[in-house]
Amino acid sequence: MLLNEKNIFDLLSTIPDPEIPVISIQDLGILRDVQLTDGKVKVRITPTYSGCPAMRAIENDIREKLKDAGIEHAEIELVYSPAWTTDWINDDAKERLRKYGIAPPLQATSDKSVLSLHAKKIACPRCGSTQITLVSAFGSTACKALYKCQDCLEPFDYFKCH
Repeated sequence: MLLNEKNIFDLLSTIPDPEIPVISIQDLGILRDVQLTDGKVKVRITPTYSGCPAMRAIENDIREKLKDAGIEHAEIELVYSPAWTTDWINDDAKERLRKYGIAPPLQATSDKSVLSLHAKKIACPRCGSTQITLVSAFGSTACKALYKCQDCLEPFDYFKCH
């Protein structure tokens, strides 16, 4: 592999999110930047939230992917500003989330109340119905909420806006 920033970024873009394997860390907007200076690699990533338990796994996956490409040492920098937002998830990834059974996030707003989410009409990823009920503010992970569709009666996760 030719050692340049674009090739390294493209390589790391293939790493799946450890909690949602149908999307990559690049699809989520976690992978921010790769810098190559004097043969040294620096990777900048932004956690989805400050306590995200997947970040250690993501760092390990980055190191392993780089090592497989012959890059033994790399600096991984966690970047907290600007804060990650679900608006960084690309449209293709949102569609893959939906097909996977997770309702993709709507456009983030400053009003994160559950009632405002209902007003935006989250749709069931299985049947498309907007007739839904909140079951729990926390789903399979802290970044998701659990809903139930009133039409197909299936439960589903909704990727909460941040």
